[in-house]
Amino acid sequence: MHTLDKIDHAILRQLQNNARMSVTELASLVGLTKTPCQIRMKRLETEGYILGYVTLLDPSKMGHSHVAFVQVTMNDTSSKALQAFNNAVKKIPSVEQCHMIAGGFDYLLKVRTTDMASFRAVLGEQISTLANVVQTSTFVAMENIKDPVYKVSAP
Repeated sequence: MHTLDKIDHAILRQLQNNARMSVTELASLVGLTKTPCQIRMKRLETEGYILGYVTLLDPSKMGHSHVAFVQVTMNDTSSKALQAFNNAVKKIPSVEQCHMIAGGFDYLLKVRTTDMASFRAVLGEQISTLANVVQTSTFVAMENIKDPVYKVSAP
């Protein structure tokens, strides 16, 4: 695995701003010719720095503007129980993010739904019924101030 240099960082930053630009345009923006730029992009993909290319959608326009964060406390934190939870929560489409936490609870979930009624259904029928879930606490987001995808900073 290579150490990223300034040009690698520049390529990643440019692709995060517009992954649809041509390699020729990207090469020009980062100070390379087309072939070396393509080689670097391929290496960044192969080494796992670039995980894929996606289209970001506006959740509000898609009818999913209700965001809640759910703290989940488990009654069993053995590796087997945690793995079972991890596998199960990945199958719940409304759970946008899931983080294992070191602290007073075990997981923090970001749940995106259409409204409070649909959130209550997801919480009551899907999240709370998962094996070993003993308690949940919910925090509803009132406004999205900053919700970025990971951005590459300068080296």
